[in-house]
Amino acid sequence: MKRVSLPQNQNSVGWPLPSDSPSTCLALTGDLQADWAVIGAGYAGLAFARTLATLNPDSHIVVLDAASAPWDSSAGRNSGFVIGLPHNIGSSMAELKKAQTWRNLLQAGIEILWEQVEKHAIACDWENAGKYHCQVSEGSDAVLKTYRESLERIEEPYEELDGEALRRRLGSGFWHKGIFTPGTILVNPARLIAGLADSLPANVTLYQNTPALAIKAGDVTEIFTPQGVVKVKNVMLATNALSPELMPGRLRRQASMATFASLTQPLTVQQMMKLPREMTSWGMTPVNAIAGATVRFTSDRRFLIRQHVIPALRGVVTKEQTRQAARQHNALFNRIYPQLGGEVALVKTWSGAISVTRNGAPLWGNVARNIYTAAGCNGAGISRQTIAGELLAYYALKQDHPLIGDMLAVGRANLLPPSPLLDAAVKVSLMKERWLGRREA
Repeated sequence: MKRVSLPQNQNSVGWPLPSDSPSTCLALTGDLQADWAVIGAGYAGLAFARTLATLNPDSHIVVLDAASAPWDSSAGRNSGFVIGLPHNIGSSMAELKKAQTWRNLLQAGIEILWEQVEKHAIACDWENAGKYHCQVSEGSDAVLKTYRESLERIEEPYEELDGEALRRRLGSGFWHKGIFTPGTILVNPARLIAGLADSLPANVTLYQNTPALAIKAGDVTEIFTPQGVVKVKNVMLATNALSPELMPGRLRRQASMATFASLTQPLTVQQMMKLPREMTSWGMTPVNAIAGATVRFTSDRRFLIRQHVIPALRGVVTKEQTRQAARQHNALFNRIYPQLGGEVALVKTWSGAISVTRNGAPLWGNVARNIYTAAGCNGAGISRQTIAGELLAYYALKQDHPLIGDMLAVGRANLLPPSPLLDAAVKVSLMKERWLGRREA
């Protein structure tokens, strides 16, 4: 029986965490039996477990995760954008219809999360702040024009802003033009995932620091961990593209990328005086997601920069790769905010995984006998994976939900070539995007 290739990310979460976080780090010791096992305690895994437990309160559900939320979990390394609108809409009737379907799903995911945040008083800095989508170069006007026209076609409200208006709101003349859309929530994702993990129903047991090393499928499926074997009737895989050996038949439909983020120290009163007086917390995404930079200004007066995407097909990210990203982020931050004169330090740089599919569609549903998955986040993980996990619970229990049809309508992820063809294809694709977006970096 082949053991899985566990992710080897040498980074921990960089978001501020409460010193008295109630999240436990209970690891599995010994064998046990359950009705369901969920592998992966991210947004999809926790949403699935919570919904399954609520729909079937007599079931015994265990959740296994190789890390511990919120300190080093992949979900906690997110940049904290809870997206309510697809990044790419398109212009054809089919693309617009799919965009409307995704909008329904993403907004449902936001509603689910808000219900949990309110119900359990999860202190995650939840803000309905909207989102800016900006370009640096004048030569990127065509991209933003297409985005604006698409928003009009699906009747989504927006505000177009020139460079001066962006300077007044974002405190920098770095961006040439942008479009603001409401509906995006900004959060501290580490606190959010910790709160979701701590508030699971009583019939769910979460085992952290407990990687699934191998699966032996059958009438009763056996999941092998370092210190025990879990025997279950049904399995839900929520590892996205990490540990691909867990997927039955090793269906290659998603690839893992790593992106890097840095967070500054809180700005002092004197430093804040060099920014617009009326500036409040905000989030901005670039027109080119590979070459450009995502930037946030948080409610506790910090800047976040996310830039630099690399292949991480085996889940491996090294300290040297993180140091290189930190140097790039520091130089970029000083370009964006020269008025701060290099006096604002980056206190933490970390990486996180993104599961990318060839056609942007998810890998969702029943993948083998009694084995289900919700994977392929494609960079909109918090809201997208939350609704995917909840709907999968209804689907697995054969219960009706009005949005299951929408989930099926967005299609299924296309097959990807095996390595080493996949490795080469990913490298070429990233090089192409960096070249096309070189003026946005």
